[in-house]
Amino acid sequence: MTTETEPLTVNCPTCGNQVPWVNERPHRPFCSKRCRDSDFCDWANEEHVLAGDSTHSDVLSDDLE
Repeated sequence: MTTETEPLTVNCPTCGNQVPWVNERPHRPFCSKRCRDSDFCDWANEEHVLAGDSTHSDVLSDDLE
């Protein structure tokens, strides 16, 4: 007796589309390379940040004084 189950699906963090969590989807949890690259650019432009207090000052902050 074999039972086929639906693969786990997640929402793409960028556009919200449903993405099956299978090996054939190399950009998961993103639905596409475009969404993955868009998310990376948002992090690189500091549009996304992790909440919390910084325990270290900016590495380059001494260069600005």
